[in-house]
Amino acid sequence: MPVYEYRVRDRSGKVLKSQMEAETLGQVRDVLRAKNLMIVEIKAPKTGLSADVQIPGLSNRPPGLKQVAVFSKQLATLINAGVPLVQSLSILQRQMESKTLQTIIKNVRSDVEAGTPLSEAISKHPKVFNRLYLNLVRAGETSGTLDSILERIAAFQEKELALRGKIKSALTYPVIVLVFALGITYFLLTTIVPQFAGILAQLNAPLPFITKMLMAVSDFLLHSSFLILIFIAIIVFVYRWYYSTKQGRHIIDDIKLRLPVFGPLVSKSAISSFARTLGLLISSGVNIIESLDITKGTANNAIVEETLENAKNVVMVGDPMSASLATSKVFPPMVVSMVAIGEETGALDNMLGKVGDFYDREVDEAVESLTAAIEPIMIVFLGLIVGTIVAGMFLPMFSIIGALSK
Repeated sequence: MPVYEYRVRDRSGKVLKSQMEAETLGQVRDVLRAKNLMIVEIKAPKTGLSADVQIPGLSNRPPGLKQVAVFSKQLATLINAGVPLVQSLSILQRQMESKTLQTIIKNVRSDVEAGTPLSEAISKHPKVFNRLYLNLVRAGETSGTLDSILERIAAFQEKELALRGKIKSALTYPVIVLVFALGITYFLLTTIVPQFAGILAQLNAPLPFITKMLMAVSDFLLHSSFLILIFIAIIVFVYRWYYSTKQGRHIIDDIKLRLPVFGPLVSKSAISSFARTLGLLISSGVNIIESLDITKGTANNAIVEETLENAKNVVMVGDPMSASLATSKVFPPMVVSMVAIGEETGALDNMLGKVGDFYDREVDEAVESLTAAIEPIMIVFLGLIVGTIVAGMFLPMFSIIGALSK
């Protein structure tokens, strides 16, 4: 019999973790709810295409968000057209380009054919269908609106892709310019500077400080470049190790929000993601506490996660969520006010949707501002590097020419 791992919260708010043998995930859920325990997470047995299962001949890398969004949209269209679920999955299995996703859909279809609910079938593939997706599908099954829920999921994923694309486009330009600048610098220091250094050595010319510094850097790059690679590898290792700790992740994520140029973009994208995710869950029928818990898991920022955890604890004792958000530095007064109005009027999902739309536009403006600010900075940076090298090489030549003219 399969063994399910689960985490639940008792009436006092304490999180408990244990295991249970059961035939289906639904049985585990029913037993826990009968005990008046609030379900935080249930992990399905490691069957199907999970993170630990390798399918022969296929990559174990899960499909991307874009592929899952296309699947969701097409499945919603087929179900809305009256095509049975099993037949819809069979059609999508044949037309998906990703071989990995084809295999996943095949496994899901087999489970559904055997009488397993769709939500339970996809729960066996957490790397592809995350907790947010799973709970929305479960809500759609309960309310009989699976097609509309899948359409909402697809729309949500498309907006998520658009947001990622905007942030990626904002970072692409400075990265390209930085790589270009480093490449030019390395070429000049390892090719041009050594030739000038040989000429200056033959002339026994007095060298200014900037020229000596360039020659020392050039000699280091020619003979000890591997030390730079080792140093970079150490920095990356230390960063990843420190970020994996609770304190390190908290400090680094706090710094990300405070950065003068990137900070506003990170903050606005976090608010946009929070509003869209929480609004989608609430409008789909997921209870507010579980919605906050799921939204916290998609935040990807320790400060935002801490804020949402506090908000969830406040809601559990019967207080409004807006009161907790007001104490956070992440959410501005406008967002807190709209959440408060949504709670008072019972239209929290609509208010969160408006917040998400507003901050989508704010992200667009932040990306444009970031690109506009970085472009001159990068040009000046590149000019300083090339100018320093040129000055370091030609200053001694001017001295030599001046001495010869006398």
